[in-house]
Amino acid sequence: MAYWIKINYERSIYLIDLDSITAFSCQSNKLITFWLPNSSQPIILNKQNSEQDYNLVLEYLKKKIEIDYKIYNECWVKIIYDRHEWLINLSCITTFALEPNGRITFWLPDSTKDIIINPNSEPEAYKKVSEFIKKVTGYSLP
Repeated sequence: MAYWIKINYERSIYLIDLDSITAFSCQSNKLITFWLPNSSQPIILNKQNSEQDYNLVLEYLKKKIEIDYKIYNECWVKIIYDRHEWLINLSCITTFALEPNGRITFWLPDSTKDIIINPNSEPEAYKKVSEFIKKVTGYSLP
């Protein structure tokens, strides 16, 4: 399934399939960031400078969170990390690391960003990630 949008960004016109984006970062100052597939190039949308494009992506995200995507073998999780709200498709994550202190680290595809979740500060997200790891890999975390 594809969800194509057309946006103007830095003097170029992009046609982007939002269904191919694996993670979005939403900041309280009205910024949405995502990385183009197969590249580490971020697209940063600002409500003040590109309100129409910003709203297109925001509406997509609202729909994405509302629909049960287990039908499509996707597992989206919302994590508050590094003062950003992250919406991440765990189905696209290929490596998870469990640290001795219990934290789970994983790396976002198409970017150089790592996400570290702690069972004490993000218990819901930690539980969802742990359950996803068990379901997909067959391995449980201690």
